[in-house]
Amino acid sequence: MSPIQSRIPGVDIRVLKKYTDHRGWLTELIREDELPPGIIPRMAYISVTYPGMARGPHEHRYQTDVFCFLSGKYLLKLWDRRPAYAPIEESYEVGEERPILLTVPPGVIHGYRNIGAEEAFVLNFPDRLYAGWSRQEPVDEIRHEDVGSEYEL
Repeated sequence: MSPIQSRIPGVDIRVLKKYTDHRGWLTELIREDELPPGIIPRMAYISVTYPGMARGPHEHRYQTDVFCFLSGKYLLKLWDRRPAYAPIEESYEVGEERPILLTVPPGVIHGYRNIGAEEAFVLNFPDRLYAGWSRQEPVDEIRHEDVGSEYEL
């Protein structure tokens, strides 16, 4: 599968390889030698998104997300509005037909919509704990999900 090169500084998209044999298939998700330098996942979670539903768009002040899209069919959108960079908007169709590992740095707005006919899952391996140690800190998230937002999924 052809590589994907984002124009957004700090965004890394790695097309995942599926190794198939008579038993099924295997995909390596995370390898330390293939993550961007300095990214160390601190937790892992899975989410299921129903057909037609979206997650985001939102951004983080400090957190880097490392998403894995392996199932279903998603429309993924990224917006870079960080003051140090030129504005960029990108979109990709990802999932079972085009599995990827996506690294999203702090300040990059991101979201995705399930555009397939079935529920689909996404894995995330962020480099910060949700709500901090023992869930005692403010959530590091800026939401742009309001109706009329310029960031539409």
